[in-house]
Amino acid sequence: MSNNEFENPEAQPPKPAEPVPPTTGATATAAAEEKKGGWERDVLEKLALFAVKEQRARRRWSIFFKIAGLAVFVFVVWSAFNYTKSEAEPVGTHTALVEISGTIEAEGRGSAAAVIPALDKAFAADDSMGVILKINSPGGSPVQAGMINDEIVRLRKEYPKKPLYVVVEEMCASGGYYIAAAADKIYVNKASIVGSIGVLMDGFGFTGLMDKVGVERRLLTAGENKGFLDPFSAQNPKQKEYAQQMLNEIHQQFIDMVRKGRGQRLKETPETFSGLFWTGSKAVEMGLADGFGTVDSVARDVIKAEDLVDYTQTEGLPERVLKKFGVAVGSGVAKSMVGSNGLQLR
Repeated sequence: MSNNEFENPEAQPPKPAEPVPPTTGATATAAAEEKKGGWERDVLEKLALFAVKEQRARRRWSIFFKIAGLAVFVFVVWSAFNYTKSEAEPVGTHTALVEISGTIEAEGRGSAAAVIPALDKAFAADDSMGVILKINSPGGSPVQAGMINDEIVRLRKEYPKKPLYVVVEEMCASGGYYIAAAADKIYVNKASIVGSIGVLMDGFGFTGLMDKVGVERRLLTAGENKGFLDPFSAQNPKQKEYAQQMLNEIHQQFIDMVRKGRGQRLKETPETFSGLFWTGSKAVEMGLADGFGTVDSVARDVIKAEDLVDYTQTEGLPERVLKKFGVAVGSGVAKSMVGSNGLQLR
């Protein structure tokens, strides 16, 4: 080999090309399957990613609706615990409205604690031309009814130029009428129920049943009349007579109040104070009512101020719950001691 061969590499012969392996049918099939598998993987990945996004979206919406629902619930509870109905701010002259609905007792809308403050505000309002007391009540406690009656009498003396009219819709009986008798006038519907000027004390006696089932009553008292009208003991004639005298005394107070309130308008009959009740049209004939009317008609045609402002007060939920619990406990103890539902103007 000469030196020229080493000095001139281009003069060297080229290397032969590497042989390319021939493409067979099996290799082509594998390549096609690999290409097809890659497409399927792409589709599955996209589907999986879409499913994950949908799941996340549903979770977010679920959380949103739960939070929104909780917010609404909290708002409703907050509103219920803080809601207290009071008089609206009147604009100009108006007729003040106070409502007594349901049984007259030491709690609720028919209690003296709820009605008297409403009446005080209704009379004290400078722009109120008159007061309408709407009554729908079968009666109830003579004490609560008497307290409301006394307050109406006082307010009428303090505000002699501001009349108070009672408007009866369904019923104004017993304790309800005890209150109504203090008004300047009473307006009813022809089919209203009015009257029932009487007093009752009801209860039960279980002595016969106890004898049949073999139950022995063991009552220990300190004081001759401490077990007054006990429903599980035989009725004591002396205690019965005493209870009747008490009922008669309260009944006479009721009669005197009606006579004082109605005056010469009352057309007494032997049945007037018997505890019966009458329709509104009959009550007008008997002088227990003065005429026919509704809240709107009395405000418009009698008081001459058709704009109404409702001064009825409603307690908030916490006060109602606590008061109801306290009254329930107290009344339960009283009933267990007296053995009856107490005195009722019903």
